[in-house]
Amino acid sequence: MTSPIYVAIDTPDLRKAQDLAQQVRHHVGGLKLGLEFFCAHGHHGVHEMMKFDLPIFLDLKLHDIPNTVAKAVQALHMLEPAILTVHAAGGRAMLEDAKAAAGIKTRVVAVTVLTSLDDGDLLDIGVGGKAEDQVARLADLARSAGLDGIVCSGEEVALAKKAWPDGFFVVPGVRPAGGAMGDQKRAVTPREALDRGASILVVGRPISLADNPDLAAREIEATL
Repeated sequence: MTSPIYVAIDTPDLRKAQDLAQQVRHHVGGLKLGLEFFCAHGHHGVHEMMKFDLPIFLDLKLHDIPNTVAKAVQALHMLEPAILTVHAAGGRAMLEDAKAAAGIKTRVVAVTVLTSLDDGDLLDIGVGGKAEDQVARLADLARSAGLDGIVCSGEEVALAKKAWPDGFFVVPGVRPAGGAMGDQKRAVTPREALDRGASILVVGRPISLADNPDLAAREIEATL
């Protein structure tokens, strides 16, 4: 069975990214390339990481007017990422246009509430209520707009899964038991996230900053 773990490669250093992928490629199910990496290396960098023969999750969190997002998605066609993120807060038209512009091999998933935010942070940006309420609202929007799934924390994935049984759920910010939280405010363990309905788990620093990334990936995989 393919591992549900996607290792987050959040570095602008191509050599470091390649070294990390080389070390963990037998114990992860895919590579998540974020803004740091893509802004530094663009299409060329993605092509280099594709050489490891692992699915590519392009985590760009696109958020703009519908036409701009659609054209940006079209510009990524030749990369054929397995997963691409957009922000659910961009609205229905943006979500629909993003999905329509994506290649048939690409799952488009909507970011709901960043795992670095809590209820107080949401209040600061004018969103009342709890994080789980906002996730539920945006998940319903993403589903009705025809997207493949959402990105949410492990705290909300069970609720989202119940409302959207065939949705694809990306859970970032998972932390092994006893691991440092870093800037994550709503995190659960990999096992908990999977049990609650996660389709894939995004794991970054617990693997990338470990003395032995391959061993760290194997230890997390063993808990699943």
